[in-house]
Amino acid sequence: MSKKVLAEKEIKLLSNNPYVKSVSPKGVTYTDEFKNIFISENEKGKLPRQIFEECGFDIVDIDVLGIDR
Repeated sequence: MSKKVLAEKEIKLLSNNPYVKSVSPKGVTYTDEFKNIFISENEKGKLPRQIFEECGFDIVDIDVLGIDR
């Protein structure tokens, strides 16, 4: 888990994604639907960044989440 704390603006951005169940300064919880999509697509060979982009997380969200999250 990352030691980075999310700012209020970052929390609002992430909260707008339908695949985010909840978000706090210390973490993001994804919906079961997203988890299933992620696992399925990853097993097909897609990279995590590509899966996040295809699920509506734009570049700002991905940079906020970072590689460690």
